[in-house]
Amino acid sequence: MESITKNRQSPQTLQAMIERAYGPDLVPTGPEDTWHEELGHGWFNVAYRITLRDGQAKVVKIAPPPGVEVMTYERGAMGIELTSLRMIAEQTAVPVPQVDFVDTTHELVDADYFFMPFVDGDNFAVVRDALSDEEQDHYNRELGALNRELNAIRGPWFGPLAGPGDPSWRVVFGGIVEDVLHDGERRGVDLGWDYGLVRRVIAERAAVLDEVTEPRFIEWDLWDGNAMIRDGRIVGIIDHERALYGDPLMEAGFVASQLPAFGDSAAFMAGYGWAELTETERLRRQLYCLHLVLVMMIETDYRGHADTTQYDWARERMDEVMAALGVAAPTT
Repeated sequence: MESITKNRQSPQTLQAMIERAYGPDLVPTGPEDTWHEELGHGWFNVAYRITLRDGQAKVVKIAPPPGVEVMTYERGAMGIELTSLRMIAEQTAVPVPQVDFVDTTHELVDADYFFMPFVDGDNFAVVRDALSDEEQDHYNRELGALNRELNAIRGPWFGPLAGPGDPSWRVVFGGIVEDVLHDGERRGVDLGWDYGLVRRVIAERAAVLDEVTEPRFIEWDLWDGNAMIRDGRIVGIIDHERALYGDPLMEAGFVASQLPAFGDSAAFMAGYGWAELTETERLRRQLYCLHLVLVMMIETDYRGHADTTQYDWARERMDEVMAALGVAAPTT
C-alpha cells in the first residue's frame, strides 16, 4: 500500500543495516530480488522481508522520514511498537515476533529501525475471501481470545504506554479525539460535519466513559490485517504502533457491533467472551467508532493517498455513526 510515510531504502543501505544487525558473514549478496522484498500490507512504516546469507528470513521495519508530518498520535509509533512487543512477550502467551536488533542512532538511516524474524504465515485479511465462513469464524474467535489475553495486561494509568497518563479515561479519550480533530483542522480536512458539532457530541456523552476505571493494554488496531495464520491457527500478531492503556471495548474487533459495514463481530465477541453490549457499553463503542472514522478520513491527507477510496468510505461511516448517536444530518 502506498503512503508518503514509507521510508524506502536502497539495497546498499539495507545491506549496511543487515551487517550492523547480524554481522558481515550474514549479509546477503547476489541479485537484489533474491534477498529483499518490500511487504506491502501496511500504510505507515515501510517493511522489507530480508533473506540472510544463511537462509534465515527476517523483517526490517523503518520509521517514517523526519521531514514527513504525521498525525499527533503517530509520533513515536516505533517506540510504542517495541514497548508493546516486549510487554506482550513477557506477560502473555500471545504469539508475537521477538526483536533481534534496534538501531536509533540514525547513522545509516534518517529514522529508527528494527529487525525481527519473518512470521511464516498468511495475512488473514489478504486470504479472507478464499476462506469458508466457518474458517473465518474460527480465526475471528481465536482473535477474540488472543485480544482478551492482551487486555489482561493492566496499566498504571490511562494513555500512552510510556506516559504521561491520567487516572481518568474520560480525560484521556477526550484528549485523543481532540488531537485527531486538531490534526484535521490543521490540514483543512472536510468531515462533512462541523468540527464544533463533533466536539459537542462527544462532550455531551462523555460521562459514560467514567464507567471505565481500570487501565488495560489495548492494541486498538488489531484487525484481521494484523493477524498471520497458518495450519488452522493464528501464528503471529503484528503491527503494535497504536497500543495504549485504555478501554478494551475500543478494540477493533468490536467495531462491527455498531457499524455493520465493518463486518460481523459475533465470532470475535464469542471468542473474547463478551456477551451482548449493555446500553452504556453501546454508547461507549459508538464514541470509539466516531474516533475511528475521524482517523480514517483525516489520515488520508497525511498519508498522501492518491485516490479518495478510503476517505469516501469512511465519510459514509461518519454519517452512520452520527445517526447512531442521535445526531441529525447537516443540511446543505
